[in-house]
Amino acid sequence: MSVVAMIYKTEQLVLAKGHYFRQSFVERSICKLVKNLELQPISNNIPQRDEESIRDFQGKIYLKAKQEEEFKFYILYDKIMSKKFLLEAYFRVKKNDGSPGIDGVSFEDIENEGLGDFINSLHKELKTKSYKSSPVKRVYIEKENRKKRPLGIPTIRDRVVQMSCKIVIEPIFEADFADVSYGFRPKRSAADAIKEIKENLKAGNTEVYDADLSSYFDTIPHDKLMILVAQRVSDKHTLSLIKGWLKTPVQEDGKITGGKKSKQGTPQGGVISPLLANIYLNLLDKIVDGGWKIFRKARIKIVRFADDFVLMGKKISSKIKGALLGLLERMGLRINEEKTKTVKAREKSFDFLGFTFRFDKSLFNKDKSYWNVFPSKKSLKKLRRKIGSYLKRSGHLVPMRIANELNLKLRGWMNYFSIEGVSYPNKAKRNIEWYLKCRLNRYYKRKSQRRSKLYSKGAYKVLVEKYGLIKPSAY
Repeated sequence: MSVVAMIYKTEQLVLAKGHYFRQSFVERSICKLVKNLELQPISNNIPQRDEESIRDFQGKIYLKAKQEEEFKFYILYDKIMSKKFLLEAYFRVKKNDGSPGIDGVSFEDIENEGLGDFINSLHKELKTKSYKSSPVKRVYIEKENRKKRPLGIPTIRDRVVQMSCKIVIEPIFEADFADVSYGFRPKRSAADAIKEIKENLKAGNTEVYDADLSSYFDTIPHDKLMILVAQRVSDKHTLSLIKGWLKTPVQEDGKITGGKKSKQGTPQGGVISPLLANIYLNLLDKIVDGGWKIFRKARIKIVRFADDFVLMGKKISSKIKGALLGLLERMGLRINEEKTKTVKAREKSFDFLGFTFRFDKSLFNKDKSYWNVFPSKKSLKKLRRKIGSYLKRSGHLVPMRIANELNLKLRGWMNYFSIEGVSYPNKAKRNIEWYLKCRLNRYYKRKSQRRSKLYSKGAYKVLVEKYGLIKPSAY
């Protein structure tokens, strides 16, 4: 039945009612119908999107894993290959957006050719065990230090299967994960990690071992990782999928590398990679967080976000550092000596996840000090560079669009660094506001040979008052 026919049928149901009732009922029905249509694609042989039942499954499997710490889950593949889970996975992958892989197939291409056919095809491949992942496209993104970080882009087809697998197995490992890790986990964020670090500092754990792992995602040993996965998952088909993704070759400049001979690494950019990375480093979390006597006796705290972590304590001795390095060596990992450092936080500031932690004198009482948490210089510099780069390439855009697109950058940055009761970003906001004023005035001054009208009126002020540009100091 077409959308128009369904709306017409809804109207006919209430023809005998009064005008007001009929109008309000039809409007509510149409709104509800449109909402359902957005969430539930109408396709032959494709189940409707059913987030509630998937959440129910995840909740049950999480409780089972939490209650029975040694239980191995042996029937999972049927869920991963089911159309319901694949459809949910598709929408989650689409929400994350991202570029096409080596096949060049986009979300638009898939939906133009038929989402139903796409899901059915994946389901059939998984059911007949004929599914094989395509090579990952290698691209590079520029880091703050101008160096380039490799990023792997799987095809959308592979991302959907990885997401379906993630939906199924993530609750199992979430039940096992230590509370000290915060990256790429449901209902956890960088803000929680920052809050925990501040609490540790206030509790007197002011000696900080700021660690940096060398190329972590590229050095995870496949054999050791699969041992940890197999402690909870015994479904051979699910394990085979994960092994296949780990062995997926990489395409760069038309050349294929890696493949079955590869023994380490998970490509950054893969949907399943952050979960696998957390599974492996959970071993580190549990050992440091009371697992080994040397850490437990010294009351060492660890706070980890993905591959970034800090050890915190009243004193971090050379023996503790040695134990950590020995553990990482046994795990096949290594510390980047140049970036790793020990800091006495009462005497010297340190940065983590874009924030600076510094012990400052109170502005209101000189006899008191407090832990000042604010955006780091590097974070400010990065935002200024983004704004400058955007304005440099947007000389032809109208003021409304300029304001809206700058707001996206400003809002995301300020939301990240504004943690109520934890961080103090106001000084940084004023810094950004001053930069915006100067940069926008200079931008509109150079816009044409004759000075722009916006320049003569004060570009920043006009964009704020007339076009809705965010005023950072008031945000």
